[in-house]
Amino acid sequence: MTAPFRFPRFFVTSPAPCPYLAGREERKVFTELNGEHAGELNEALSRIGFRRSQGVAYRPSCAGCTACVSVRVVADGFRANGTQRKLLRRHADLEVTACQPWATAEQFELLRRYLGRRHPGGGMAAMDESDYADMVELSPVQSVVVEYRAPTGPDGERGRLLGACLTDRQGDGLSMIYSFFDTEDESRPGLGNFIIMDHILRARAAGLPYVYLGYWVKGSPRMAYKTRYQPLEALGPRGWSLLSPDNLDIGGPPAVETAIEAGEE
Repeated sequence: MTAPFRFPRFFVTSPAPCPYLAGREERKVFTELNGEHAGELNEALSRIGFRRSQGVAYRPSCAGCTACVSVRVVADGFRANGTQRKLLRRHADLEVTACQPWATAEQFELLRRYLGRRHPGGGMAAMDESDYADMVELSPVQSVVVEYRAPTGPDGERGRLLGACLTDRQGDGLSMIYSFFDTEDESRPGLGNFIIMDHILRARAAGLPYVYLGYWVKGSPRMAYKTRYQPLEALGPRGWSLLSPDNLDIGGPPAVETAIEAGEE
């Protein structure tokens, strides 16, 4: 029997300062996603903790540190708490559209403002329109940009773009690659949380079991919000298991280095 795709070749990046935990270094293992079976490979790798960025699947592989843990929300089990229900009601008037993955000037302008307010010194701060177009359009898998807009005006004018999320659809769920939103409109608090909940509800309606949220990093205030969405599964040495705010000692992901051919970048 012929394998559906050849076993990929993996590479390892050189160490760099960790963006989440001070005084630590990060290193990533990665492989290219290309060819007709890119989607199948991406899904297989996502189940063992990899994330997609354009045509690359990557995962942290840091020496002596396993703080980055892949997490996913169990969509059918999610029940909004009081605060979350309030946000769902507040933003229920937003017009939400899953668009083809084409970058627009309006999206980029919103992203630029978002990065300037939330991540001014981050690795994406220097991104230009061409970089953004590459992030959205160079997808070898099934992707959409979910747009969140203010209601259409009385004269039929299209509502202002308030949020967006680049999202991959996988066989077992939705993977939120990157979301950004208006941080300056005081009448629209909690847009980031609303976008996550909207994805959970979308996955449930589509019969998809999970929403992948990327990495949760114990000890990083920037990542603490991910534990608000329960039930939440985390990938540890024994596979996926439930993670709750009262049980945050999941441990690191299963080792992959013994199963891959790794090279240095």
